[in-house]
Amino acid sequence: MSNIDPPLTDLPIRTTEGGFYNGFSTSVAVPAKIIISILCVWAIFWPIQSGAVLNGFNSFILQNFAAWYIWVVALFVVVCLGLAIWPTGGRMRLGLDDERPEFGNFSWFSMMFGAGIGVGMLTWAVAEPVYHFQNNPDVIKGLATGSGADNVMNAYKWSYLHWGLGAWACYAIAGLCLAFFSYRRGLPLTIRSALTPLFGKHLSGVLGHVIDVVAVIATILGVAQTLGFGVEQFAAGLTRIGIGGLTDAEGAVTTLGVIIALLVIMGASTLSALSGVGKGIKWLSNINMGLSIFLLTFFLLFGATFFGFKAMTVGLWDYLIATPAMLSTVWSGDGVEGSVASQLAGWQGSWTVFYWAWWIAFAPFVGLFLARISRGRTIREFVLGAMIVPALMCFVWFAWAGGTAIDLELNNVANGAIFGASDGDKIFAMTTVMLEPISAVLSWGMSLLIVVLLMTFLVTSADSAVLIVNTINAAGDEGPKARPHILFWGVALGTVVAGLLISGGTSAIQTAMVIGALPFSVVMVLMALSLIKAIFNDGRREKVGVPTTFDEIPGASEPHVPGPVVPAE
Repeated sequence: MSNIDPPLTDLPIRTTEGGFYNGFSTSVAVPAKIIISILCVWAIFWPIQSGAVLNGFNSFILQNFAAWYIWVVALFVVVCLGLAIWPTGGRMRLGLDDERPEFGNFSWFSMMFGAGIGVGMLTWAVAEPVYHFQNNPDVIKGLATGSGADNVMNAYKWSYLHWGLGAWACYAIAGLCLAFFSYRRGLPLTIRSALTPLFGKHLSGVLGHVIDVVAVIATILGVAQTLGFGVEQFAAGLTRIGIGGLTDAEGAVTTLGVIIALLVIMGASTLSALSGVGKGIKWLSNINMGLSIFLLTFFLLFGATFFGFKAMTVGLWDYLIATPAMLSTVWSGDGVEGSVASQLAGWQGSWTVFYWAWWIAFAPFVGLFLARISRGRTIREFVLGAMIVPALMCFVWFAWAGGTAIDLELNNVANGAIFGASDGDKIFAMTTVMLEPISAVLSWGMSLLIVVLLMTFLVTSADSAVLIVNTINAAGDEGPKARPHILFWGVALGTVVAGLLISGGTSAIQTAMVIGALPFSVVMVLMALSLIKAIFNDGRREKVGVPTTFDEIPGASEPHVPGPVVPAE
């Protein structure tokens, strides 16, 4: 006789029948809407107070939870790699044992890359290497010279840290848990299902509702961060193609710029979401994939080709060698302003802690998408594919786009035009330096292309986020949602971005996101532990012949089968 029971394959979540909230769990949807609405009203009508309070919270978190964020992401990397190596876990399928992947490897890799980055590449593939070329921990410690030739590879080492294994481990943990418990267990495709090995059927009640509300808020704030950077870059791009009044003399986006950019972006994204996944999002995704390939090819062929190759190869090697230390080192300030210790702690809070919070907040969004496109994959395939291939694609963008910017400045071609531009404007400044001497029309045309590409990324990010939030609110049901709910989350997302940008710029969104990601980081740690427990117990079950998938357990039902899948960004 076995002393271990079959896994839980039934987690009822009460949803409303009929009326305005038909098909939704009001215990999740209503509290999430109330909390986000309060944040919107607070940021818009009391901008000074909200900015001060958010900054106070941010300082508290950086002083007390920076180490938590650093160690949590290090844990996710270790867990993911451990699952891939672990024989019992690595061979298990994210689905039934006889299922095979729906998508070929090329399509799978392409969709994963589109899901996790998009807007970030257009802003940070140029801006981040440039920042770290000027200053990074090696410069602060006196080991390299800011803006010197000896600091180029350090710039890439730190850039790759934030867009490499750590980022994709956050996504992989969320995606693994959602796919495992939905497609092997037959549980609802929502965050609470991933914690059933720890809390069982208690997740049908208040505990499960709280977990899903936390996931919804983290998703909204994580996507708001992406849109906040995108709005600034969109306004900079419109200014480059001749539309005035959207940025000030220093290149910062004006209130008018914020409003116009958001009206365009959120209006288009809401219309796209209303048209459904198979129409609007798919059409836009095809456009941004083609334009992305064109832009990257331009940098590869006409940018700093050999400089970028060195940044890719030598920088990648330096990153891999330094990864264990970079992932685990926590710097604490000594209370002395301007000291090396305080500078290191400040740098880590502004960069690494911010990024780890961003990826954690983004994890429900990207994780749910990764789960949908990975059914039938083994855990080993998923981990290695989701962590390594998209990270390498990020590195290619950073090497040739950012490398071109650094090379132009090092050789005094740009004469400070790229270094002096705002974050969002750096890619426009770089293409202007490259093309203006050849043809002003070509330069204008490239700026227009980047604006269109940015627009498609922003729209697909926003409308995918709205659809995913509604999936969580509807207890994992991915079916069509009522228009008022799509409209509410579209307006709410735009209002969050507008309110926080106006009250404190992107730093206010960054602060709100770091705060919102904190409770979800706890949920993600529990998800990782839950997955390890589930795999360990499934290994025990298999040895004694106890069923491990929903199709082998009497009374279990097939989970909802998702509709057409397209990249989320």
